[in-house]
Amino acid sequence: MDSPEQKEARIARAKKDYKFMIETYFSHYATCESADFHIEFARKIKRNPTIKAFAEWPRGHAKSVHVNIFLPFWLWINDQCHYMVLIGNSFDKAAQLLDDLKAEFESNQKIITDFGPQKNLGQWESGDFKTKGGFMAKALGAGQSVRGLRKGAQRPDYCVGDDNETRELVKNPKRQDELAQWVERDLIPTMDGPIRRFIWANNRYAPRMVQTVLQKKHPKWWVHHIKAYDHDYNPRWHQKYTPQYWRDMEEELGILACKAEFNQDPHTEGKLFKNEYFRYEKIPRIDHYDAIVGYWDVAYSGNNDYNAVRIWGKKGKKYYLIKSFVRQSTMDEAIRWMFYFKMLNPRVWIPFWYESQFWNKTLQDTYDEIRADFGFDIGMIKDDSKKGKKYDRIVSELLPLYQQGRMIYNEKEYSSNDHSQGEEQTKGIEPGYNSHDDAPDADQGAISKLSQHISSTANPHEKPIMGSNRRPSHY
Repeated sequence: MDSPEQKEARIARAKKDYKFMIETYFSHYATCESADFHIEFARKIKRNPTIKAFAEWPRGHAKSVHVNIFLPFWLWINDQCHYMVLIGNSFDKAAQLLDDLKAEFESNQKIITDFGPQKNLGQWESGDFKTKGGFMAKALGAGQSVRGLRKGAQRPDYCVGDDNETRELVKNPKRQDELAQWVERDLIPTMDGPIRRFIWANNRYAPRMVQTVLQKKHPKWWVHHIKAYDHDYNPRWHQKYTPQYWRDMEEELGILACKAEFNQDPHTEGKLFKNEYFRYEKIPRIDHYDAIVGYWDVAYSGNNDYNAVRIWGKKGKKYYLIKSFVRQSTMDEAIRWMFYFKMLNPRVWIPFWYESQFWNKTLQDTYDEIRADFGFDIGMIKDDSKKGKKYDRIVSELLPLYQQGRMIYNEKEYSSNDHSQGEEQTKGIEPGYNSHDDAPDADQGAISKLSQHISSTANPHEKPIMGSNRRPSHY
């Protein structure tokens, strides 16, 4: 049995040395030595009591163990974590994750030896417990009400979201935005003391996720992005993996899938519209095109389909995607977006086309109201041309242009959600597809007009009647 002095020295060192703390109290987890990035992350979290961080680590790199067990325990013994909230994609999932930490407090003899028994009868439930040492923890499903999180005078001071990005969620941008807003407006404000740590732990395996939405909105939040291996297959966690392991994984999964999952290189590979076909470059100035066309693929409610407005310009033999609106929105938002685009480019002739079959009295009334608000007309034009099968039109007209390198995307829109959504929809076009196709459908309509050098039947030299010069915040 250790002397009181030895015990005191051990605890003192564990408070300062994260690696030593793991080896001392969690040797049953530590089957290999911790990686340098584990220690780097923990130290920075400990130094910053109000940090907002993303543990963007690959699968198999101990995200959950560190952010759910090791790190909160280390902060607790340093009197820096008193009330932890763990967010999972459901309450049951969160409770399951939290129970791992609960089990350590209950049965880990090394913890009991140094800090005393922690099981607290009467306050020891799955997903909600309080130790005898005063540490509290609660599970919460993502998006659930945060009411009732306060316990007495204590509010959460360590919130961690673990593995919330499901395959279904990454296909639903609207739900991603809602969950990001819940984090900002509901979860984080529950922490109102001097310690307000927030960690979101998930590997980045898709182009758009809740974490990318939050990162774009909060560029000062810390993104701890780790790739499993480099181009020479040298592993970042060399204490656990070998170069040959990652060579074998690429052979088993395929290079693209392996890099998406473990090197966090999000990738959607189209079978027809391949990644290498999408070129982001500097595009000509707005008044330097031979012709410009806007084409709107209409969705009345935006509940299922997307309203897609694509502004394309033609110069020589190339087509340039200038600006995009691709959102699950009401049609009035799409119409206002077109008016704003015209308002910001008053001297350039831009006809806006739409398929005549979609025009009805409701849409006409909506358009008339918005036109009255702006005080000018953008000259919507019905496309009465005969339409064949959508798949055949998109593939036959667009695919050759992409293959020839004649379809250029505006490099300034590379991070735009609208551009990204349009690109993903285009890559999804393949035989038997059942994904959204609103953006490529609008692209086909615009390119069809530009290829015929059609600009409009109206007078391109007519001076537009300008309305308010206010610039939209959402444009």
